[in-house]
Amino acid sequence: DWSQTNLVRGSRVFYSQQWTLITDICVSLLLLRSLSAVSPIRGLRAVIRETGGHQLLEIWDCHGLRKCLNLTALNKHGRLYEDAQFGCLSWSECENKLLYVAEKSRNTSKETDDGESDRSVYCEDWGEALTSKSSPAICVVNLQNGAVSVLQGVPPGISPGQALWAPGSQSVVFVGWYHEPFRLGLKFCSNRRSALFKLDLEGHCECLSGDNLSVSCPRLSPDGSTLIYLQGQVFGPHNQCLSLDLKSGKTSTLLDVVNRPQPGEFAGVYEALPSRCWSADSQRVVFSSARRNWKVTSKVVCDLDIRGLDTVPSMLLLTVQRDLMVVCCSSPNTPPTLRVGFLPSAGEALTWQTLQEPVMTFDFHWTVLDVTPPPGQDNTQYSGLDFGAVLVKPSPALSEGRIPLVVFIHGGPHSQFPAEWNCTTAGLAKLGFAVLMVNYRGSTGFGQDSILSLIGQIGSQDVKDVQTAVLTALQNDLTLDPKRLAVLGGSHGGFLSCHLVGQYPDFYRVCAARNPVINAATLLGTSDIVDWRYTSVGFQYSYDQIPTSEALAAMLEKSPITHAAQIKAPVLLMLGGKDRRVSPHQGLELYKALKSRASPVRLLWFAEDGHSLSRVDTQANCFLNTVLWLFQHL
Repeated sequence: DWSQTNLVRGSRVFYSQQWTLITDICVSLLLLRSLSAVSPIRGLRAVIRETGGHQLLEIWDCHGLRKCLNLTALNKHGRLYEDAQFGCLSWSECENKLLYVAEKSRNTSKETDDGESDRSVYCEDWGEALTSKSSPAICVVNLQNGAVSVLQGVPPGISPGQALWAPGSQSVVFVGWYHEPFRLGLKFCSNRRSALFKLDLEGHCECLSGDNLSVSCPRLSPDGSTLIYLQGQVFGPHNQCLSLDLKSGKTSTLLDVVNRPQPGEFAGVYEALPSRCWSADSQRVVFSSARRNWKVTSKVVCDLDIRGLDTVPSMLLLTVQRDLMVVCCSSPNTPPTLRVGFLPSAGEALTWQTLQEPVMTFDFHWTVLDVTPPPGQDNTQYSGLDFGAVLVKPSPALSEGRIPLVVFIHGGPHSQFPAEWNCTTAGLAKLGFAVLMVNYRGSTGFGQDSILSLIGQIGSQDVKDVQTAVLTALQNDLTLDPKRLAVLGGSHGGFLSCHLVGQYPDFYRVCAARNPVINAATLLGTSDIVDWRYTSVGFQYSYDQIPTSEALAAMLEKSPITHAAQIKAPVLLMLGGKDRRVSPHQGLELYKALKSRASPVRLLWFAEDGHSLSRVDTQANCFLNTVLWLFQHL
């Protein structure tokens, strides 16, 4: 299943393509959307479809539609979860039951202590991009009689998700996120307190993992003997290097957190595991993860031999089926392609086969930069760390003279720009701009030490890293125009963009920022991840934390608003009216500060969009306005 943006319709369209692979093993190659699942024996396909405000469960086989249940009309629960955070759709071994997660049924009004109902009682949710998710429940549908039941026995104060059948299909394994004393934002946050639980159909529940940890992505081996899952620390960085743990009778760590990888070595696990990642013999696990400026596919063998499987720029593993790996491959000048290859035996070479060549490639020139901070900018607690960047330049036909440079900064801050296809970067390069995508210290793929080095150093270390990367690129490539520099970023990338035009007012000519953090002190009470507001400036967080003048002063000191009076570059702000992560009033605060000084500023307000500004019409609007802003001021 593929998706493509249709700008005329203002929506994403989906279409399917099918390949038949002639091999020694019969392989059914199906890449499924998040809420679609194929049964293990008969190849029945379960699909969740929405029509007329109702959610339908459809069961298909080779002869067509075999069964359809209107889950909404059955009224056993609220909306079924289709997100990757909680959602699942899992067949039982007998293929007579399906497991999924949905919102609990609840009255539209709440009961007060004296028994009276009150519609105005506040209901917590799980924050940005999960605003409709409050109290998930594990549900089972019996396909023989069409009955739907909500499993009982989940401990109070737990939100279950990512459920799967345990061997024998008489119990389920799920991740439970603790939501006491109150919920914190969960999207993009792998540091939320959670545990692995096992619940039988009679309502008996036991905890399988340790306390005060975060867990995710349980994956059961084909023979049912071994369960793997990701595990990390609570609080601290909201995304970090995770361990890969194994439970087979007792619990052990298969891959530990990598603090500081050596060149060419495995750099740690930073991303969710594919839904199907086991080899057929239940001895190996395959997954993708960041490694410096790349995204690579690695395998874990029973003797812990870890090796990269290919040298193409970036590879995202989509699925493993009967040892056939399906990966999405791309580079900054090549849109994604599908490749397949069988997982080799020990010592054997791996051969990839491309299923479909990209519809077009581009003659952009791109290179990866390794950047070392100057001695005065070394982090004394985490000394010796370096970082990276990816430079993409337009085709020679568009770059007869010196090329304007757009410095593109990722958000997070604990994420990365791998050397893969990026639509924004490609669009800018096609229009004649060079683009420098910077992976400053704190980005994923460089080890846990790099991530921890940014704690308490935001607004200084990350700002200096970006500036060092830009100076390095200008020194190494004389075709770049040092007098035509722009800076672009969203969220923490917007935070850094505004810092750069404030701290280096004569260096950058123009800025475009999406939902930027402008004043961390005023953001404290409005963000769904209030814990990060403390952690980022070096304070420990606890749920009962009360803001102090010391903490608020530190947040203000590290914020771009303190440099607003020095900003000379024209600033374009793009804000989502429904942003729960970074309130749009953050951008408004900078807008007013610049307007009061007659500084050039333009603000775009997208009332129905959130933090990611991901609606199709919003994305097109943001890109076009950013390009026009760059052309106008460069």
